[in-house]
Amino acid sequence: MTGTTGMAEAEKHSGQDLLERTREIFRNDLFATEAAGIVIEDARPGYARCVMEIKKHHLNVRGAVMGGAIFTLADLAGAVAVNCGKEQPDTVALHADITFLSPAKGTRLIAEASCVKAGRTTSLFEIRIEDELGTKVAQASINGYTVGK
Repeated sequence: MTGTTGMAEAEKHSGQDLLERTREIFRNDLFATEAAGIVIEDARPGYARCVMEIKKHHLNVRGAVMGGAIFTLADLAGAVAVNCGKEQPDTVALHADITFLSPAKGTRLIAEASCVKAGRTTSLFEIRIEDELGTKVAQASINGYTVGK
């Protein structure tokens, strides 16, 4: 085994440990994880990928995914990205904006949150929400505020 391979394996395991610790912390976000059924697929500081299988209770009167369900997915993805790697989450949403682009055509929604700017007390995250078919469902921006600093 080369030194590079050993380092890659160590990073893989530490990344998996970080993902599991993050899932454990956010398991307490009961509305997102239990009611909405959102699963954290990937997480590292400044990035998160969360998925939500579309179920009947996510649909509005027109049969499309309700905006609140999409927003919950975006909100959790942003929270995971901004708080990943911290022992205790300390950043909360200060302002959020979402634009709904198109109804989902697939059976699951995928949110990817990425850090645009992380300052001492405020941050900005962009979240893209698509279905598994690549339909662009929504785009969100969330400003975070780090409490206690």
